[in-house]
Amino acid sequence: MPQLDFGNPLLIAQIVWLLIIFGFLYYVLSTYALPRVESVLEARRVRIASDLEAAQAAKLEADAAMAAHREATGRARAEAQAAIAGALQQAQAEAQARTDALNARLASQVAEAEARIAASRDSAMGALRQVASDTAESLVAKLTGRADRGAVDAAVGRVLSARGQG
Repeated sequence: MPQLDFGNPLLIAQIVWLLIIFGFLYYVLSTYALPRVESVLEARRVRIASDLEAAQAAKLEADAAMAAHREATGRARAEAQAAIAGALQQAQAEAQARTDALNARLASQVAEAEARIAASRDSAMGALRQVASDTAESLVAKLTGRADRGAVDAAVGRVLSARGQG
């Protein structure tokens, strides 16, 4: 092989030029090319970190909304039960002649309270479903660049129905 001909007087010149060219390429890459690559990687890392923080904030908001919904449902249920208990005590204290009229009034109050509870629950679940769909669609769009609204709604519906909330 002619490259390994150590008796050749041009071998030293070739090695010197190899070191000069290698040093020049190393300088150009370390000065210009690699800092640009590093800045692109850093920008990408920052964007991913901010997207993850936004996702965490959205999850916390959804959790807070769910807790508020559970609290409101519990309060409404407690108020309805308190109203029923008070009405029952009043019905027992009154005369037998007024018992039938009082029972009819209590039944309508219970139905109205249950209707309010059901409407409140349905409204909150609808809002939760919308928030979950919007959040999931936003996250999918940020992570992949596009999001299919129908597929996101279907996925959110499956998750909510699997949890017994849809």
